[in-house]
Amino acid sequence: MKRIYGVIAKFILPTNILFNGTMLVYAFMGRLGRLEVEVLERDEKNLRLLIREVDTPFINALRRNVIAEVPCMAIDDVVIIENSSVFHDEIIAHRLGLIPLKTDLDSYNLPEECSCKSEFGCNLCRVTLTLDREAKEGTITVYSGELISENPNIVPVSDKIPIVKLAKGQKLRLEAYARLGKGKKHAKWQPVSMCSYKYLPQIKIDPKSCDACAKCVEVCPRKVLAKREGKIEVHNLLACTLCRDCMDVCPKQPPAIEVDWEKNAFIFNIESTGVLSPERILMEAVKILDKDLKELAEQIEVQKA
Repeated sequence: MKRIYGVIAKFILPTNILFNGTMLVYAFMGRLGRLEVEVLERDEKNLRLLIREVDTPFINALRRNVIAEVPCMAIDDVVIIENSSVFHDEIIAHRLGLIPLKTDLDSYNLPEECSCKSEFGCNLCRVTLTLDREAKEGTITVYSGELISENPNIVPVSDKIPIVKLAKGQKLRLEAYARLGKGKKHAKWQPVSMCSYKYLPQIKIDPKSCDACAKCVEVCPRKVLAKREGKIEVHNLLACTLCRDCMDVCPKQPPAIEVDWEKNAFIFNIESTGVLSPERILMEAVKILDKDLKELAEQIEVQKA
């Protein structure tokens, strides 16, 4: 536990340079070892990292925190004022709850941590959104972009998410209340649509045994291998899924190709729903893990005393 805690403590410090697109190496003193982070891919919603010198419990704890512990905004309560559409009130409320909302973690509190201690919330833990639409001339589709928020920073990630269709003469008026929440309570509060990791593949080709028959190239579903100048080469290592079909199809015994993985190196993927940047999601997950381990360490000290 000491080693993991030390790695986390060091990991959260350089938040301003962690994602500059270059290889970052942190050297730790004593038993803490060494952590390497390389940014493989990055855009507004996706982040792909190569993390070395960590173990499976650490990387899986990070993944679980990203999915279940990092809070984000979502509509939690809906007051239907008027609804003459074909959808029941509960269906509309459910659809509203699943609309991703851009989140400001610095301006709002979790309801259970807010000083108001009110089940209705306050301006520090709740955002009100309203919707008032009527189909006057013909059938219309009501989209998420028509929700009006009292805070321009807390709005739907996309304006084109359909909520309901209204036929001529039908109306929909409502008030919706968004709050911070965590994915462990409901999936609508998950800030990511995907968070996963896999071992870093290792592929070795024996040049003496391999006759470049290219069967391994043909069978590979991810086009990891390629035949060039009469030799089999690794074309895209990171795409390997470790299925080992190339080893099974190799006519040589033992196979001329060997697929394995590095025990302490992982490819870590985050795909944000757009509510938060993937960098912010990762840093929040690390901070939460750091806090949990501090609390665990304090409880262990108390038990010893």
